[in-house]
Amino acid sequence: MKVLIPGPLLSYTKKREVEATGATLAELLADLDRQYPGLRFRMIDEQDKMRRHIRFFINGEQEFDMTRALQPTDSLQIVQALSGG
Repeated sequence: MKVLIPGPLLSYTKKREVEATGATLAELLADLDRQYPGLRFRMIDEQDKMRRHIRFFINGEQEFDMTRALQPTDSLQIVQALSGG
């Protein structure tokens, strides 16, 4: 499936759009990490929870459930919030 990568994570993929596979969101993130080592840790913490500044949108709808079933025709957009003072 098509995965859109936010600017702050381009250092891992070198491309704004990549392909990955997985039956669930968790499996898809594991595939991304296999292809781009270290990428998953920037999105998921040590307790397997989504980091506060990361949001996932599947086909344009925000998703929090890592067990969400995916179809090969779906698209995932990863959004990373900017923070600062």
